[in-house]
Amino acid sequence: MKMTRKEATQRRHGRIRQTVTGTSDRPRLAVFRSNHHIYAQLIDDSKHCTLVSASTIETDLRSELERGSNCDASAQVGKLIAERAKAKGVEQVVFDRGGKLYHGRVKALADAAREGGLSF
Repeated sequence: MKMTRKEATQRRHGRIRQTVTGTSDRPRLAVFRSNHHIYAQLIDDSKHCTLVSASTIETDLRSELERGSNCDASAQVGKLIAERAKAKGVEQVVFDRGGKLYHGRVKALADAAREGGLSF
């Protein structure tokens, strides 16, 4: 029986989460991509808390963007999450692409976060 796209994404995400874990030294940069927006969080899995978050639904970022569902918007979120992480003293992260393919908007966010100073 053929898997749906959603089931394949969930299956990939489960495999990724078995190996990728965030700590206080290297939090997990979790990316969630919907059809209209993109969200990024730095998560410390040992303490079960979110350190920093950024998304295209924030009002200051929303006013700058034409749409929240393109590579330019993802790059802006990547720069913003890197800036906020640096303010918290986080330089190294573990990347969690959320089961999505490393292509397009997910790749744009990751590249912008690297340019902003995060290393993963």
